[in-house]
Formats: sequence, C-alpha cells, structure tokens
Amino acid sequence: MDTSIFKLKKLVPKAALLMAVAAGTALQGCSKTEGGSNASSEAVASDAASAVYVAPGKHDELYSFLSGGFNGQVSVYGLPSGRLLKIIPVFTQHGENGWGYSEESKAMLMTSHGFVPWDDLHHPKLSRTDGQTDGRWLFVNGNNTPRVARIDLKTFETVEIMELPNSAGNHCSPYPTNNNEYVIAGTRFSVPLDMKGGTKDVSLDKYEEEFRGSISFIKVDPEHGDMDLDFQILVPGFDYDLANGGKGPSEDWVFFTTYNSEKAGTLKEVGASQNDRDYLAAVNWKLAAKYAKEGKAREMPANYYHNKMDENSHVAKSTVKKKVRYLLPEECPGMMYLLPAPKSPHGIDVDPTGEYMVVSGKLASAIPVFSFAKMQDAIKNKQFDGEKNGIPVLKYESVLKGEVKEPGLGPLHTEFDGKGNAYTSMFVSSEIVKWKLNDLSVVDRMPVYYSVGHLMIPGGDTKEPHGKYLVAMNKITKDRYLPTGPELAHSAQLIDISGEKMKMLLDFPTVAEPHYAQAILASKVAPNSTKFFKLDANNHPHAVKKEADATVVRESKNRVRVKMTAIRSHMTPDNIEGIQEGDTVYFHVTNLEQDWDVPHGFAVMGANTAETLIMPGATQTLKWVAKKAGVYPFYCTDFCSALHQEMQGYIRVSPKGSNVPIKFSTGKKKQNIPGVASTK
Repeated sequence: MDTSIFKLKKLVPKAALLMAVAAGTALQGCSKTEGGSNASSEAVASDAASAVYVAPGKHDELYSFLSGGFNGQVSVYGLPSGRLLKIIPVFTQHGENGWGYSEESKAMLMTSHGFVPWDDLHHPKLSRTDGQTDGRWLFVNGNNTPRVARIDLKTFETVEIMELPNSAGNHCSPYPTNNNEYVIAGTRFSVPLDMKGGTKDVSLDKYEEEFRGSISFIKVDPEHGDMDLDFQILVPGFDYDLANGGKGPSEDWVFFTTYNSEKAGTLKEVGASQNDRDYLAAVNWKLAAKYAKEGKAREMPANYYHNKMDENSHVAKSTVKKKVRYLLPEECPGMMYLLPAPKSPHGIDVDPTGEYMVVSGKLASAIPVFSFAKMQDAIKNKQFDGEKNGIPVLKYESVLKGEVKEPGLGPLHTEFDGKGNAYTSMFVSSEIVKWKLNDLSVVDRMPVYYSVGHLMIPGGDTKEPHGKYLVAMNKITKDRYLPTGPELAHSAQLIDISGEKMKMLLDFPTVAEPHYAQAILASKVAPNSTKFFKLDANNHPHAVKKEADATVVRESKNRVRVKMTAIRSHMTPDNIEGIQEGDTVYFHVTNLEQDWDVPHGFAVMGANTAETLIMPGATQTLKWVAKKAGVYPFYCTDFCSALHQEMQGYIRVSPKGSNVPIKFSTGKKKQNIPGVASTK
C-alpha cells in the first residue's frame, strides 16, 4: 500500500477514513464481472446509452475543451457523445498540420528562452460577456515556460501567445473577468526577482527573504481579443495554485489559493505542510487597475515575447517587450487581503450568485465555505489577525459561512449546477460528492474511476451554469479500457446531474492528461465557424491567387523561392528543375479552393520538418534543404478528391555548380528562366 495513506491517517478523522474504505469497496464492487450482468444493470446501461447516443449526421449539444496537460494542446470533444472532434495545437509542434514547423507558425513558439516547442497546458477558460460564456475565444496557460495563449473559436486555431515575465510555473492561470476586461495569471513558483529584469543569482537558503510571486493582469481588446500585459502585482513568496473570479456582488474581485505560507524552499511535501493553515488571497482587480492607472505602478525592465498570428496573411509575428509595470500590495491599501484556509489548498470556486467562495484543502476533512458579504463586513470592521508582508489577514471565523463536514477524502475542485447544489471531486476516495449550498449538507455521492482530479459542469464557473452534465477527469484508468502498455489513456466520465441523484452515462478516453475543461452550448459557437478563408483577402507576401502567377525564382546563391498553387487535383508547378545541392527551397503553397472542408497538404521527400496543411484560401510555407543530387517527389497529404493520389510532382536537384537552368512546368506549360541558372 502507498505509504501516503498511512500519513493521511494522522491528518484526517477516523470517520473520513471509513468513508475512504467504503469508497474503495465500492470501486471493487463496481468492476465488471465475467459472464454478463443482471437485467437491472442491463436496463441502466441501455438507458445511459440512449442518453449519450448522437445519431449519424446529428450534432452534439455541446463543445467541450479539455486541456492536454503535458502534450501542450487542447482537445475538443462533443458532448454528450464523447467523440473527439479536434486537437488544437497551441504550445507544442504538431506534425498533423505543420504547427510550429511551417514558416508562418514558428514565431508563435518564440520566447525569451529561444524557440520552445512544448509546454504543460493545464487550464482552458472561455471568454465571457456579462459573466456568461460568449463563444468567441478560449484562453489557455503554458505552465512550464510561462505563457498565456488565445484560441479563436471561429477557426479553432491559436492566434496569440504571450510570454509572462517575473513568473515561474504559470499554473494559477488564466482567469477572465466577467467581460474579459482582464485575463489574470498567477505564478505557481515564487522566484528571486531581479528588479533590473529577470531573476537574480542568490543562495537557495535565502528563499524566505528573496523570493516573490507575481500576478499578471492582461488587458483584452473587447472587439478583437488582442492581449496586452497591463501590469503585475508582486506578491509574497508563497506558491499560487488556482484562481477564480467573483460574480454579482463579488465581480470586482478575484481569489487565489496559496500554499507554502511557511516559505519553505526544499522538500515542500514536509516543509510546506507545517502551518495549520495556508491562505486564500483576495484581490480587488478593479481597484488594482485604478491604482495602476493613477500612477501607483512602478516600472522595471523585462524581456518577454508577444506573438500574434495575422488574420489575413496567416503569418505570425513576434514582438519583444522590454518593460513591465508593477504594484506592491503594501503600497495599495484595500487591494489585497488574506483569508486563512486549510493547509495545501487547491481549488477555489465561486458559486453562481457570487456570494460563496469554496476552498478545497487537499488534506482537509472539511470544506470551508466563505461568505463574500462577511468578508466585506470583516474588512470594514478591521477584523484582522495580523498581516503578512503588509497584507491584512482576516480572521477565519469572521469570513466563514460554514464547513461541509466529512465530505470525503482529498477534495480538489468544486463546480455548481445553478440549482443550489455544489459538486466536489475527491481524489483519495475517488468520488464526486454533491452538497447543498444553503445548509452545506451532503446529499449524494458517486464513485468514479479512479482518483478523480478535475471536474467540469458546462458553465459551472459562470453566473448561469448549464446544469445537465458533469464531466469527471480521472488520473488513473486501470481496467477501464483495453491495455496499451505501461501507460493507459486517461479516463473521462460523463455524469447526468439533472435529477436528485447523479447517474453515470459514459466513459470515454482522453488525449494526454486533462487538468481542467470548459464546455459551451454548440449554438454559441457553430454558427460563427469559419468555413474557408476568402482568397481575395489573403495578403500573404508570397501568395499567388491564380495558376498563371506561379513562379520559381533563385533569389541568391543558395536560396530558391517557389510560389505555387494547389487545387483539386494538381499543383502548379508540378515539375521543378535547376535546384542545386545545398539550396534552401521555400515552397509557398496557396490553396485556391473556396469551398468548405477542402484543405490541401504539402510534403516533400527528405524534409526535416513536417508537412504543412493549407486551408482553403490560405498560404503556407514549407522550408526544404536539398542535401544531395537526385529527384524528389512532393505530393498532397490531405485526401481531397477521387484523383488525390495523382496530386503530386517532382523536384530535380543537380550537383553544386551545375548549369541546369531553373525551369518549371505543369502539363504542357513550361517556364524557362534565362540568366538565373548559374550561381551568383
């Protein structure tokens, strides 16, 4: 048995342990047995199957967006079917469509550390209007090399990635305010900030004195969604885990769970578990923005990349920013308060009314529920219990509505159904627990398989949840699916929460390790979906919009530029000669189609990158180095017509210094380019 269970015995009451044993027994009892099932279970299975069945040609009710964790991407599933619809590449190179390989998209992965083609993507958050998801954008975080990205839900493509200075482990991120005024991102790891930019070289024994965290406030353009880092708050050197914004009466506030109030710099499993309580940090973001606007913000040097994809050229451009503004809480009265919370808290979730803040302590045997109204009264009446780094600490009892008693073991996240109920994931006891907000009583529980981490109710973090389904994202799969070696697919389970009792509907495997998810009614997204890009609006610098304009030009001694077109079912040109060993060839391919769902792919033998996938009306570029003499085929990689196989061509590479002229053709049309065959 895992020794951590024995540690938990010392940390939680006996009753809670008994619940964990009961949950474990339930897990074993629910395993499928040999020889079929009884009539009752068959009826339940039949009912569940009909509830998630989406007939051929019919569409799902909802889109769900699951973070990919260590694969750095976002996965899109239809609900209730659980069908995988798309993987959206964000921080990781993606061979399927050339993301991060094509010349147009490489700049999206640039950082102050250089080209970084991977990140650890944990939290998707949908854009909002008046506290409701609006279907325009999806914001996601890069945990490892601190970044925030924006996905355009018209195209389901990443269109912007911003690196965050003064941050390390951008886990507490990204959280939009109710009208996208800001996307807010907190650092997970505190670091020793050099106020001249970056981090400074200090002894790791100096953690308590030298290390600080940061919270970034990213302004969002209300029409186009473009992001801009407005300012940061430099906060005490705790670790900042998760955040969520207020609603209604609390909509000017955002709340952050913090751990390591001990400021331990080593063996945090022990060092960061010494205090009886850690903190929930409450920040008045509207007051912070006011302070920044009125000149309270200082300025410091910085070095971070801001990468944007142009809407019409589909070419990404990087801008390097060299400064950042920051606020200090101790200089901004009323901007930030600390609420005592269970040690090692994880999730912070605000109910749809904006009155209650639920904090999940991973090792706690109760779930505290804080009252925003009481918090305001406590601030007004100065019911403080000292301060930390100049930030007032509110008294626990002064802000507490009450505690959910013995809900289960290992509470992590809570979501709401909009009908007065809350649902909390229990990692250790592998269950979802349903409880009432009015009296904090547990009214239902359901085992999930196994070790649930995160859960999601569509709109469960907004003012008006779509309280029909709940998705549990489980860390351990064991016997849920066919074995696939030492690592198994992660498990998501769809649960019906429309009635008094929760009801399991569906298991479906997920890509990589989802940490969080968002879901939205398809009707808010599908009608706005881009079907193709208008060829007339394509302003790519190397686009050619008709076959007659295709060219092959030697621009310098070792560089050749090919501007070609693709249309069902040929490329122009499809025969190219005059390339020499050592040449770098840029293939700029424009897809001339103006029809939905007719992309063309392009790949050439020996390319050290990937294919590129060109959407209708767009231009994409593949860089290819001719390493040795010979003839190399290229072809369309995306099946586009009955004669897709015939959509191919050849590029001839001759020895260095040869006098083979540049020439190209398609069919009987041939072009000889006099005077450019010899090297310059």
